[in-house]
Amino acid sequence: MSKKLWGGRFKKQMNPEFYEFQKSIQYDHKLGMYDVFHSLIHIRALVHTNVLSASEAYKLERALADILKDIKTGTFTFHAASEDIHTEIQNRLEAKVGDIALKLHSFRSRNDQIAFDVTFYCVHQAQEIFKLLVGLQESLLERAQTHRHEFFVGYTHTRRAQVIKFSKYLKGFVSMLHRDQHRFEDFFKHTYIFIGAGALAGSYIKSSDYDKAVKRFMSTYCKDLPVKISVVKNPLDHVSNRDAVIMFLSSAATLQMHLSRMAEDFILYSTPEFNYIELPEEFCTGSSYMPHKKNPDFLELVRGYTGRVYGNLTAILTTMKGLPSTYNRDMQLDKEPLFSSVEIVKSELSLLAEFVKGINLNTDAVKTVLADETMYATELAEYLVSKKIAFRNAHEIIGKLVRYSEENTTSLTQIPDDVLKGFSPALNQKELKRIIKPDFAVNSKRSPR
Repeated sequence: MSKKLWGGRFKKQMNPEFYEFQKSIQYDHKLGMYDVFHSLIHIRALVHTNVLSASEAYKLERALADILKDIKTGTFTFHAASEDIHTEIQNRLEAKVGDIALKLHSFRSRNDQIAFDVTFYCVHQAQEIFKLLVGLQESLLERAQTHRHEFFVGYTHTRRAQVIKFSKYLKGFVSMLHRDQHRFEDFFKHTYIFIGAGALAGSYIKSSDYDKAVKRFMSTYCKDLPVKISVVKNPLDHVSNRDAVIMFLSSAATLQMHLSRMAEDFILYSTPEFNYIELPEEFCTGSSYMPHKKNPDFLELVRGYTGRVYGNLTAILTTMKGLPSTYNRDMQLDKEPLFSSVEIVKSELSLLAEFVKGINLNTDAVKTVLADETMYATELAEYLVSKKIAFRNAHEIIGKLVRYSEENTTSLTQIPDDVLKGFSPALNQKELKRIIKPDFAVNSKRSPR
């Protein structure tokens, strides 16, 4: 066991197995940068409160700057025996500057640090995900531009429905991801990073001193932070507030659902049964037994990870649902689900941006399907509406016409005019041949396409 931040009232040593059970350094080390941020603000507040001298603060800030540099460069290694990241950083400071570090914990609690750190982490990761969302949308739009003249098959109920542009199909995913961006923007609007709660009752340090410390920190380290850091309004609520984690994971779960739907589409449309899309080989795997296989494993994993991302949100909601007010140790268990979802979603967004660049459209397979005249039944009904026929009647007329074609195994455009007139005086071969074409079906739509 490493040196702890508590223990004076205890006579007995902690049970070693319990110590291992309760420590969190093995995962909360990811909060190191944000814990340093908390300390940098707190140091300045302690200076204003005359707990630290200017020279003592300078030594502590230099030591923390060294630790922060290690964290940002990836050279920070934690001691596995430490209880948590707060203890780890405190012990490192003591090793660097001696007893001055013992003053740093004046008027603050790990309860305040944890709430600050995890909220700051969520904000930072939301910024990263926002950028990755932009990258994936750009890849989809680039692919849409490449295929802007090519047609595709639109489905409902996994049945052929109407002719669309392949670019419009890809832009459908862009629309989904754009809504995800808005959800993370809302996350920024409704999230605050608070400091100064003490353990639960507030701090001896004046709010004005914290305000000055925060202002100095922001101008030095976080000029582009999309949320506000401020002195806590209700410390009891603050130390047990995990709304930021829940809101973040909720947004991540919705995003993951969209990524899973995208993955499912690409899996489905790349099967030999559809054969519309060819997947990039570098994102596929083969079979250890069947030499011909090209498996969409990456997409299947995106689809599969959805259950875990959903589960991470459910885990936090379940943990929080019955807790009494203020801090409880159960809240330690918010971090692994949070970190898990962050890693999954960020990896998927990064990989999908590259994956999308490599998909190719099999235009021959699409043309074969678009030769199916029933794909234009809706356009035929709309044509009759343009001839002043009520849509319900037009719907029935074209439905009967399609059934006649199927029962007589004849093409719609080969049905004689005298037979067509029996369905509606407005129908004739010339009009059917004009309407039953992909470009007509697409261009007849006047809403954005």
